[in-house]
Amino acid sequence: MSELPEIETHPWPPFIPEGAKVLIMGTFPPGAHRWSMDFYYPNPTNDFWRIMGLIFLGDKNALYDPARKCFRLDDIKALMAEKGIALNDTARAVRRLKGNASDKFLEIVEPVPLSDLLVQMPDCKAVATTGEKAAQVVASLTDTALPRMGECVAGADDLQIWRMPSTSRAYPLAIEKKAEYYRTMLTALGIQ
Repeated sequence: MSELPEIETHPWPPFIPEGAKVLIMGTFPPGAHRWSMDFYYPNPTNDFWRIMGLIFLGDKNALYDPARKCFRLDDIKALMAEKGIALNDTARAVRRLKGNASDKFLEIVEPVPLSDLLVQMPDCKAVATTGEKAAQVVASLTDTALPRMGECVAGADDLQIWRMPSTSRAYPLAIEKKAEYYRTMLTALGIQ
């Protein structure tokens, strides 16, 4: 009988700036050996911060330091706080069934207590997920239908549940197209 992989717990607390209007949620961070910083979307090959750079700063590399091969964490936190964007992941504890970051081989042992997070964000109008697995988890936690990519469904108390494309480069969509989806959602929420 083979042993199950060890359970990993999430390495970071939720990032909840004052007045957060949207909570963006991925599934779970990659292994620490893939991090370029100690914060959400730490893998330099993940395009989340490039998408945010395109949308808010007009440059996909605005939040990246090519000399150090890492993202500019202080700039990222300031931008997210300014725009009212909170960050957390849908899983509090997982098992990596294949030893990699692929959502396909990620067993969620303990989902995040989403309602507890939302209580801390009285101005939050929406939860947006970065990929299908995160969207499935949020749908189950909110007892809502799984939205189609780029669309939202209504949750309790008029909370909008959005499903965005994965920011992983493994997801076959150009970064500019991904940014269009995110821009549409952020604009609909009044975040410019």
